[in-house]
Order: sequence, then structure tokens, then C-alpha cells
Amino acid sequence: MSQSLPITGGLVQRPTSQLSGAQERFRLLIAKVGSGEHTSTGLDRDEACEAMDLMLSGEASDAQMGAFLIAHRIRRPAPIELTGMLDSYRRHGPKLKTQGQKALCFCVPYDGRSRTAPLAPLVALVLASSGLPVVLHGGKPMPVKYGITLAELFGSIGIGWSGHSLETIQERLDGFGLALTHQPDHFPAAETLLPIRDAIGKRPPVASLELLWTPHQGEHLLISGFVHPPTEKRAWEALSAFGETDVLTIKGLEGSTDLPTTRAGITARVQNGEVERILMHPRDHGIEADEVAWVCLETWRDQALAALAGEGPLAEGLAWNLAAYLWQAGACSSLPAALEQSRALLQARSGERLRQQMADL
Repeated sequence: MSQSLPITGGLVQRPTSQLSGAQERFRLLIAKVGSGEHTSTGLDRDEACEAMDLMLSGEASDAQMGAFLIAHRIRRPAPIELTGMLDSYRRHGPKLKTQGQKALCFCVPYDGRSRTAPLAPLVALVLASSGLPVVLHGGKPMPVKYGITLAELFGSIGIGWSGHSLETIQERLDGFGLALTHQPDHFPAAETLLPIRDAIGKRPPVASLELLWTPHQGEHLLISGFVHPPTEKRAWEALSAFGETDVLTIKGLEGSTDLPTTRAGITARVQNGEVERILMHPRDHGIEADEVAWVCLETWRDQALAALAGEGPLAEGLAWNLAAYLWQAGACSSLPAALEQSRALLQARSGERLRQQMADL
């Protein structure tokens, strides 16, 4: 005959959730992005901002953040969700200003480059030397690519951006027209997400934010790199809702803002919601150089210093990119005129002089 087990100590205590109030709230947000195809509702702008706030503040657990980021990647963030996350970045991130001048703000992948030699640091130096303020942002080598970073490239030619206060970066922008915020130093809240990004092994929506956000406050042309056409369209919509009124999207090398020299440069200018597709054909302007393969930092340093003097394998690509941005910034009336101006700046070693001034700091 079977016997029932005795119940001792009165009523059995049921386990309860050990989550904090913030974690309970974040669990609800995970459910909105992580449910099935027919039940997932996505987030509105305020909810996306709240989710990003909870991640940046560390109130969401690591497990929750990993679940949210991979679920959001799988279902693809809606433009309005990216806008909400940008709201959070604007609130928590570093801020820079330029005095009365429209800045050029470049947004490139934080996980760097590994196949082609970058031009962005050289473009930034020469543009700044011509009187156009340039603002960049980046970090240390990070997942998933662990490619060469902007800070490493600048460091190899003598300009360090890490280990400085934000006030020092602002002083450089004021004095030289060039700034780069370094995430470990100037946005530590975002830096805390790196182990989770590494663990999930895929680029999360935060990687998209890095191509849409700038620390610059005020009037600017925001220049954003992309790879896939759907990404470009989402960027237009997210940035428009965010209040960006002047945007240039670039189908650049490895998702950067570096225009290729071996094919047409596919770009789009979005001003006050109006999209204009702009194709730039290097062969039509006498640019016939091949893309330069990435070898190592030491090789790039030698190539970069030569290019700033208008020489070496990077010189033609640098002249082409300078021309595109001088034209789009309104410094020249046409692309041919801008190409002539870019060659003159390189011949005068304008960017090299600025490099020497900043390397002495």
C-alpha cells in the first residue's frame, strides 16, 4: 500500500523572483522583442530608450542584456527603436561643440578594418587643416572583428586620443578643428557592454548606433557608413526621427566612410527628409588607383605619412575622398573643383603640418 509523504513545517514556501524592479521591467521589454513572429510587437521610441538606459546603467543583468541584444538582432530593430536608443546615447554619451561652424561628423564601425588600408584619419586631418571642423568617435579593438581602430591609426602617426579628459578633447577641437572621443575614456557606460557583445558573437543593434550617433552637439553634416541597402534606409528613417537634418550615407569600404577607387561611390544626401542619390565615378575624374590592402600598422604608418605629402599608394584614394567631402561640405562648387582643391592641399602638405602640430602635444 502506497504511503503519502508527510508535509512538515506547515505550508511549502514557493520560490519567488529574485529580480530587481528594473530587471522585472527589462524582462517585459525582452518579451516585446523576443516573442515569436506573430506575437512580437517591438518597442516604441520611449521603450527603446528605456531599454538602452537600463543597459547603460548596468541595472539589467548580463543574461538579460545578452538575450535582448541577440533577439533584437534576429528580428532587426525598427527605425523608431534605433531612434529611441539614440535618445539614450545622447543623454548618457559625451558631448562636444564647435563655435559657429558646421562640423563634419564621421561615423565608422568601432570594430575596425582588416582588409583594406583606412583613409579616414588622413581625410580628417586634411579637412581640419582646410578649416572644416571634424568630429570622430571610436574605441579600442572590439568584437566581432577586432580590426584596426581609428585611435590606433592616429596613434601610429603621433596623435594620441586615449587617456585624455573630455575637456582636453574639446580644447583640441577648439584649437585644431579635430576631435575623436574614445569610448573607454569618454563613454564608459557603453564600454561595459563589450563582454556581452563578445559573448553573443554577432554585431548587436548597438553596433548600428555607432554608425548613427555623434558626440557633436549643434549644426553638422553627419556622415554614416553602411554595407547593405536595407541598413541605409533604416538609417535615413531613424536619423530623421531623431532630428538629424543633414545626413550623408556612404557605401564605403568595410562599412566605413572611405569611398572606393575601383567602383562607383554609392552615396545619398538626406536634407530635411529629402533623399538625393549621388553616384561618384572615380574613373570619370581620372582616379584609377586600386584599393590598398591592409598589411600591418607599421606599413600603414609609412603609407599614411607619404599620402599626406601627396605620394605613395594611398595618395589617389586620399585625394578622391577629400574631393568628395570638400564638395559635399560646400567648400567647393563641384566635384572636379574639389578634386583640384584636394590635390592642392596635399601638395601644400596642409594635413601634414596639422599632424606635426598635434603630434607635439
